[in-house]
Amino acid sequence: MREGHTETLIVGLGFPEGPRWREGQLYFSDFHQRRIVRARLDGTASTAAQLDDVPSGLGWTPSGGLLVVSMLKRALLKQTAGGFQVAADLRRWTVAGANDMVVDEIGRAYVGNFGFDFRSGEAPRPTVLLRVDPSGEVVVAANDLLFPNGVVLDDNGRTLIVAETYAHRLTAFDVAGDGSLSRRRVFAQLGDDVYPDGICLDAEGQVWVATARSAQVIRVQEGGRMTANVRVSSGSNAYACMLGGDDGRTLFVCSAPGLKPTDPPAGRIEIAHVEVERAGRP
Repeated sequence: MREGHTETLIVGLGFPEGPRWREGQLYFSDFHQRRIVRARLDGTASTAAQLDDVPSGLGWTPSGGLLVVSMLKRALLKQTAGGFQVAADLRRWTVAGANDMVVDEIGRAYVGNFGFDFRSGEAPRPTVLLRVDPSGEVVVAANDLLFPNGVVLDDNGRTLIVAETYAHRLTAFDVAGDGSLSRRRVFAQLGDDVYPDGICLDAEGQVWVATARSAQVIRVQEGGRMTANVRVSSGSNAYACMLGGDDGRTLFVCSAPGLKPTDPPAGRIEIAHVEVERAGRP
């Protein structure tokens, strides 16, 4: 197994999540500062958009329109010239925060949610993965998931993998032409001490997994064998990851000491260089 460590690219963030590599830049959400940040490989960063709610998953329509999951309002937002508008209201299907997502090549968004109020100590219970079609119609794509979190699609859009945080596993589905999911299966069962959060896919079909409650990002094959491990800075946990950079081999990691705000803000973007380039979406 290959092991590595990160270097720090950006400091002073609230709680970075949902990293995406697009057109030579890294985009990510900052929960506590309620903004979407755009950053370059030299570490310079700026606010790409400000919201009145906590942003989570990010994606783009085929025409380049920004889509954002509004976590507390439990909605999918679309950025327009006049600001953000609700593309889909998700409250009917969710009882707690909306979360990460992936957007396919025709603009369908697969959106996860908490399923229970973990902040108040409520016990975990299953919830759904939603699909929001370009028309705004909301469909239940999959049932009985324990905290569906990070989600990826392979290059041809025919396999979807979602991290079930409280089930300690990655779950895969086949994707039909109409966006429906079938042939549910376990892609990787992880250890009981691993809480998979944000994930990304590489060109060998392996998945990088941010582990949320520990200071590492792991790379796993289908079947669950771990093939690489990258550790983030001391005192932080790894919450999300994304492959990008000029050659697709820079692993960007969102890290923070925990979910609660700190003074001064202690969230970071950290990077490591890996051997296999990115694949799929996001």
